[in-house]
Amino acid sequence: MTSEEGPTIEGLYAVIPAGGAGTRLWPLSRASSPKFLHDLTGSGRSLLQATWDRLAPLCGTNIVVVTGVAHRDAVAAQLPDLPYDSLLAEPSPRDSAAAIGLAAALLERRDPDAVVASFAADHVITGEDRFSACVAEAVAVARAGKVVTIGIEPTHPATGFGYIQAGEPLAVEGAPRALSVRSFVEKPDEATATAYLATGEYRWNAGMFVVRASVLLDLLADYQPGLAEGLRAIAADPSRLADVWPTLTKIAIDHALAEPAARDGKVAVIPGDFGWDDVGDFASLAGLLPSAGNDLKVLGTAVEDVLLHDASGLVVSGTGRTVAVLGLDDVVVVDTPDALLVTTRARAQDVKALVDRLKESGRTDLT
Repeated sequence: MTSEEGPTIEGLYAVIPAGGAGTRLWPLSRASSPKFLHDLTGSGRSLLQATWDRLAPLCGTNIVVVTGVAHRDAVAAQLPDLPYDSLLAEPSPRDSAAAIGLAAALLERRDPDAVVASFAADHVITGEDRFSACVAEAVAVARAGKVVTIGIEPTHPATGFGYIQAGEPLAVEGAPRALSVRSFVEKPDEATATAYLATGEYRWNAGMFVVRASVLLDLLADYQPGLAEGLRAIAADPSRLADVWPTLTKIAIDHALAEPAARDGKVAVIPGDFGWDDVGDFASLAGLLPSAGNDLKVLGTAVEDVLLHDASGLVVSGTGRTVAVLGLDDVVVVDTPDALLVTTRARAQDVKALVDRLKESGRTDLT
């Protein structure tokens, strides 16, 4: 779904890293069919398609998707307007610095002034007008040479996210809310997160980065020289991808670029005032779905196929059979053709442990 009027931000290229297995959403999300390929909100569009819908009005078809070889065909099928040469398939997972860096290196050669904006394929965003305004401010700051992140306004002292500590206002035309970044901090415990929120200086790190492609690669050359050299070598000669890719450092872009650049005073943040959720587990998913009545949230099946008595929670079904829940509060039931999960919202973060057990036992057919 592209804007009929064309892109609203000239020179902007969106990069969508589409990787990961979403193991905390097993058995719905798996390595063979990760969460970004699923409609998790009942909108009729997968999370990947919703990301495209959100970005296309800003940059038209200037969108690059980086995914694994195993998911290339599924991504192409879901995004028919994505140009063929804008779908990059990683030979193997090398983490986000390599994925985003590869797209930036290719775009640098295509357009030396390109500004790249990286947004995950599997997040849910509401308030899209506010999101677009934040991106426009971030682009203005990126054109001034900064690495820019969009920091999400915290709604509670979450311990599952990293945090961005904001500093002084920046005087950048077109970006009245831009702030310097003092530091990125790792996932805190609850007491530390509560203290962060009390200062008003901290925002959640949602992994949203906007930066000129050349600045991204030049900074990587300072902090991770081997990685930058390898990425630029692939961009210069794509036939070298299979040989060079396995030699690249496996590191997240936060550690490779954002954290050291922040220490050097080269990072800015735009406060994000839109709704955001990374759909990290079934408790999070339940919070995104409308109530089907009687404290019930349902995804993927007709409400009349779910029988609930003295119970509450979330039911996800892809089988069409009746699911009945009796006398259980905040239960999570995920019914798929070859696996059934029953847990509680309180234990939703622990689902990954089941996937680890399956891998240890050799049941890769289920993971």
